[in-house]
Amino acid sequence: MTKPRVVIVGAGFAGYHAAKTLCRLAGKRAEIVVLNSTDYFLYLPLLPEVAAGVVEPRRISVPLSGTLDGVRVVVGEADTVDLQNRWVGFTQPEGDKGRLAYDRLVLAVGSVNKLLPIPGVTEYAHGFRGLPEALYLHDHVIRQLELAEQAEDPAEQRARTTFVVVGAGYTGTEVAAHGQLFTDALVAQRPRLNIRPRWMLLDVAPRVLPELDKRMSDTADRVLRRRGVDVRMGTSVVEATADGVKLTDGEYIPTCTLVWCVGVRPDPFVAELGLRTEKGRLVVDEYLNVPGFPEVYACGDAAAVPDLIRTGQICTMTAQHAQRQGKLAAQNIAASYGHGKRRPYKHHELGWVVDLGGKDAAANPLKVSLSGLPAKAVTRGYHLLAMPGNRARVGADWVLDAALPRSAAQLGLVPAHAVPLESSSPEVPARVPH
Repeated sequence: MTKPRVVIVGAGFAGYHAAKTLCRLAGKRAEIVVLNSTDYFLYLPLLPEVAAGVVEPRRISVPLSGTLDGVRVVVGEADTVDLQNRWVGFTQPEGDKGRLAYDRLVLAVGSVNKLLPIPGVTEYAHGFRGLPEALYLHDHVIRQLELAEQAEDPAEQRARTTFVVVGAGYTGTEVAAHGQLFTDALVAQRPRLNIRPRWMLLDVAPRVLPELDKRMSDTADRVLRRRGVDVRMGTSVVEATADGVKLTDGEYIPTCTLVWCVGVRPDPFVAELGLRTEKGRLVVDEYLNVPGFPEVYACGDAAAVPDLIRTGQICTMTAQHAQRQGKLAAQNIAASYGHGKRRPYKHHELGWVVDLGGKDAAANPLKVSLSGLPAKAVTRGYHLLAMPGNRARVGADWVLDAALPRSAAQLGLVPAHAVPLESSSPEVPARVPH
């Protein structure tokens, strides 16, 4: 007798943990297939450390094959879902088309860079949602320092050594914090470059990390300002050009670098499904089922999961929620095959960690506010526990970074046109135009 097939679209925090949990609970009852645009799970929280040269990119890229035993991995990008006939259409990396029939479907397609209608941003800014973007930023920063060292015009030097980050949330704060340390370390290796790089962190919010506890916000703000980051709250960009950015307060900042970290939005694929959405996310019930299609589940950033802790609201788009929703989707699918009982999604947040580079971090495990080395220990411990693989390699990179100088080499493997801000797949470099 042919086993029923469960197709999981996406291998981010939700999809990866759905596959891993389902394989453990119902691996003998069903065939499990993961459809993803890459052959790895990307541990997004360490992307800023990749951009800053602390951690090698392959360390946070956990292979799907070998870590998802018993799961069939199909590399391709989903482009069609036929809900009536129960199949998913996809395009393989070399352009070939394929289909996967399913008995159960888990939609965990995640999110992409959030866009705002600001002139010039799409053309001149780069996001920070995928590995190609982190690799591009790493090389771009080094390249700007190299060009600044060669420049004779002081104005050009200042522009090339000014780095503007828009968005003081989790990602933007870490990018700016790590970025200032990174460029300071590189300048120390370039005695001819007599200028200190300037990092700016902008946000319309009244404080850094507005979505987190205020004590964490105060810690991050204090560390950033002490380090020399130009933190400007209540300020953003109204126009971007090839030579700089104009701010909401009227000031024009000459710069060659605009990093866009204003948040994320659901993958555009969600809007193409023809299903009901809320704030661009698929409407699901508390069991993660799509109304009207009991065989279809959605979780993570793509799903508007009811927040049973905060009545009337939906869960925020975080890795914590995505991971736990993925596990619950797997448990509820296993229940549909007779293993256990289905349960509603209900999660109390256990705290947050923010790595600020060097010996600095902010954390509030179990609502206990920490900063400095204790927070750093908690932050790194959390990341090692949360990563599904490569723990020893990441730990080794941290030790090497503490003992050795940063590498100042830029390989130029990811050109600017390969990481456009407006991309439905920031985890995959855009194809070179012919």
